[in-house]
Amino acid sequence: MTYNENHDMEDEVETKSREKRAAKHDSGAADLERVTNYAEEKEIKSDANIISVINDVKRQNDANKLAKEQELAKVSIKKDDVELICRELEISKKEAERALREHQGNLLETLVTLTD
Repeated sequence: MTYNENHDMEDEVETKSREKRAAKHDSGAADLERVTNYAEEKEIKSDANIISVINDVKRQNDANKLAKEQELAKVSIKKDDVELICRELEISKKEAERALREHQGNLLETLVTLTD
């Protein structure tokens, strides 16, 4: 065997070795891609669940707020009490009505709360 033939054989073995490594690398990259896609899909589902939970909580809060507003609307208040609070504490009529309703129309409790 001559030096050139021996050298050619070594080149051929080295080329095959590189091809095997490249094939192994490509296979590993494909496996990694499958895992990555799975993880991304799982993250998307997780994000969708989070958004769903947030929306449910928001709907519940809105429903609670609406129920509270309806309860406050049922409380009867005196026009004179509203005017007194507006005049003496220099707040808007809306704020005075809200405060009175929150205290079940009790003028004294409302005044104490608003002045503290």
